[in-house]
Amino acid sequence: MEKCNKIRALRADEIECRVAKVTEKGVSLLLYKDARVDQNILDEAFGLYNWKREHVFMGDALFCTVSVRDSDGNWVGKQDVGTPSYAEPVKGAASDAFKRACFNLGIGRELYTAPFIWIPAGKAGVEKEKDKYVAKGRFRVSKIGYDAKRAINELHIVDASGAEVYAYKAAKKDAADGAAEKAGSMGREPEKELRMELQRTGISEEAVCSRYHVADISEIKGELYGRAMAALRKTKDAA
Repeated sequence: MEKCNKIRALRADEIECRVAKVTEKGVSLLLYKDARVDQNILDEAFGLYNWKREHVFMGDALFCTVSVRDSDGNWVGKQDVGTPSYAEPVKGAASDAFKRACFNLGIGRELYTAPFIWIPAGKAGVEKEKDKYVAKGRFRVSKIGYDAKRAINELHIVDASGAEVYAYKAAKKDAADGAAEKAGSMGREPEKELRMELQRTGISEEAVCSRYHVADISEIKGELYGRAMAALRKTKDAA
């Protein structure tokens, strides 16, 4: 086995788009990976027989530990908890815990550097059904690029017909802005500043909490706050 196993960044065809919020004006999207992508990358990076997953209940919560064999033959594991799905609670929690544990290993962690994605109603196929708005459009990532630190610096999303509905390319100032944001985060009021950016961009609290796996926006602090603010500042005004 090689002494160093490099987990590569996700390809465009391995990334899926999920609608996080639908309003009269448009939809916000989240980027995510599924468990099959994690399994394929674990096989690719460590070999079929050099990784394993284990699940255990702690109280009512289902945890997953994903372990990989290091160059000395020792097992090194990362653990996280899963959230039950509505249709299949246990199976959904197991899959979610596995995907989160793989995030901890570094698989797909670059998705956290994506800008918040807003698709206008006209491009998203937003329609009103009874008392709520729904998005009829289906979306996929057509192109993605990364910088030297594996942060997303280019992103293109198309609809089912192949028409581009979202495009982002980082300006040179983005890296400096991110560094300044991280350096200046101490002493600020994270929740207040986040809410100001959410108001400017039209991004919902639900979308932000879902992206960073927290129950409430007040939990976004420290390094997480820096990442969230960097993503929001890449996002255009809601108008």
